[in-house]
Amino acid sequence: MIVVLAGGRATRMGGGDKALRMLGDATLLDHVLNRLAGQGGRIVLNANGDPARFARFGLPVVADSLPNHPGPLAGVLAGMEWAMRHAPGRADIISVPTDSPFIPRDLIARLLAARAAEGAELACASSLGRTHPVVGLWPVRQAAELRAALLGGVRRVEAWTAGFRRVQVPFEGGAVDPFLNINRMEELAEAAALLGQGFVVSR
Repeated sequence: MIVVLAGGRATRMGGGDKALRMLGDATLLDHVLNRLAGQGGRIVLNANGDPARFARFGLPVVADSLPNHPGPLAGVLAGMEWAMRHAPGRADIISVPTDSPFIPRDLIARLLAARAAEGAELACASSLGRTHPVVGLWPVRQAAELRAALLGGVRRVEAWTAGFRRVQVPFEGGAVDPFLNINRMEELAEAAALLGQGFVVSR
């Protein structure tokens, strides 16, 4: 199961739904869903507020189960808890952010293969020397422990994952980061320029 994290408040872009920002002729969420198509598994959207604004995507919308927007780990927890209720046989979830429109098309297969090969508990993506901790593979059985950590004040993904065996899976995109993360308007413009040049991430 894949959880697309769209629960943030996009404060560095003036607020609102970053997932619904336009990139070319489609929203950021459209681009992410396009990259995930065919990778397998049901997709759910982690977002807070009125779910009706995402109705056209036809996805289950799962809000944070903890108050005050405690960050991406709350979205991971929401995905875990949704899986426990609606897909009780599901051992893992994959999380991806809604603001990385060039996510590799082989992301899930490579995360799963690397975790198995290394005997790790968690897997996350890396590229161009940077770790992307919210692009990760998470065992659903960790839900209760993650909830307790969040209630205890843990917010940073790296702080949570430090207690587990985690493998980082490198993805190379040439000169352009396949996990280009859009947090500011200038980064949205950069992504638009890449689309205009016909940029496609091959891996």
